[in-house]
Amino acid sequence: MKKSLIWMLTIVMAITFGALLYFQIMYLENMVKMRQSQFSENVMRSIYSTVGMLERSETLTYLEDDIFLLDPDYGDEENSDATLSNYGTSGVSGLKYPSTIENVSQRYRHLRETLTSRYKYQRGLLNEVILTIMQDAPSRPISERADSAQVRVFLSNELEANGVSLPFTFAVVSPNGTYLYATKGFNTEEANNAYSAVLFPNGGGDSRLLVEFPTRDSYIFSSVRFIIPTLSLTVILLVIFLYTVILIFRQKKLSEMKTDFINNMTHEFKTPISTISLAAQMLSDDSVRKSPTTLNHLSTVINDESKRLRFQVEKVLQMSMYDDAGGSALKFSIVNANNVIYNVVNTQKLKAEKDGGTIEIHLDAIDSDVNIDEMHFTNVIFNLLDNALKYMKEDEPPHLIVTTTDAAHGNLEIRIRDNGIGIKRENLKRIFEKFYRVSTGNLHDVKGFGLGLAYVKKMITIFGGSIRAESEYGKWSEFIILLPLADPDNEIE
Repeated sequence: MKKSLIWMLTIVMAITFGALLYFQIMYLENMVKMRQSQFSENVMRSIYSTVGMLERSETLTYLEDDIFLLDPDYGDEENSDATLSNYGTSGVSGLKYPSTIENVSQRYRHLRETLTSRYKYQRGLLNEVILTIMQDAPSRPISERADSAQVRVFLSNELEANGVSLPFTFAVVSPNGTYLYATKGFNTEEANNAYSAVLFPNGGGDSRLLVEFPTRDSYIFSSVRFIIPTLSLTVILLVIFLYTVILIFRQKKLSEMKTDFINNMTHEFKTPISTISLAAQMLSDDSVRKSPTTLNHLSTVINDESKRLRFQVEKVLQMSMYDDAGGSALKFSIVNANNVIYNVVNTQKLKAEKDGGTIEIHLDAIDSDVNIDEMHFTNVIFNLLDNALKYMKEDEPPHLIVTTTDAAHGNLEIRIRDNGIGIKRENLKRIFEKFYRVSTGNLHDVKGFGLGLAYVKKMITIFGGSIRAESEYGKWSEFIILLPLADPDNEIE
């Protein structure tokens, strides 16, 4: 699959997941707002109903108390209907028909006058009660007009009737902000967010009733919590998708690296095989067999190329062996690192001098005993020196500097510096990866599998040390190794 296609699919899926998350979040937000609006509407309806019930309750109290003060005879049907009793039917049978019509008419007229007078009187009484309420009610303490127990009962009934069954607290506040009374648990610091309404708005009231619901947020959240699992699943799918994309790119990169490795390995194997094959063909020539000098030369070529081929195969096998064994096959012993480095440098000096270069060595470490596998440590130093000579400048002879010094915290520091082509900063972080090789453009004179530095890194790590690289592209490169000094009393086996 092409990288462009992978990127296109990734972008499409990312946009899809992003849109899905956006719509789910917007839906959740709208649901919360709708629940809050419904809850507030039900609460305010209950509060206004409570305020109205308090007004009606106060009016009823005045009607029951004050109307009897204004009309002591109110409700006495015997006195109020005395006049009607005078209109009996006695003697009606002795009257003539015209006389009877006249009596009925008089009685009807008298009854109407009596009812009209009674209506005017009762309306006057009601007006007196209303005036009394308007004059006296505002002067009464709010605690008497809106008793806390009565408010609680009215408010509880109204909230339940409107489908709100949450625990609540309430308080009554004067216009200047003074709390006239408050129930237990009322949070005065959050009073600005409380539901409120004016008490007795039609009777000169100016105090306010505040109502709080401590569990309102959890109640609203619980009503929309069914959306949370779907949102969580979408996030999980998004994370899995991103992780899958990363794995795809890693696998593609690994595939490309393995392809390069196979191509390099084929080229590396092809050269010695071709040389050996050519030498073998020459040995079949009778004239060659009769020349001891030529025969010796061909024998040397076959031997050298066989060693080269075996060395390349061993390098490939080394990494797989130590990936599986984890260094269990290593033979640790206390080794003088200065001596090992000196011997390796001497073998590489000839190669450097052949190209007109030099290797400068400064083994200044006083204590250089380390607990390592000597053979693999030798290979580590050899690989680093070999790389330094491989990546030299075409117009400048190689110059290498190898030093050892005593480092802090009981470590030995080894530095190998060259004046080669250098390494770009973006490549420095990856040069120790398996199969990774720094691109050299169209140059094919430097061959390898991309295993040398990976092998070096792994061995140094097994030895308990660390390695890092520094470089200035086009000028120099330097590899710094830190190894813990050996403790004779605690030798690794």
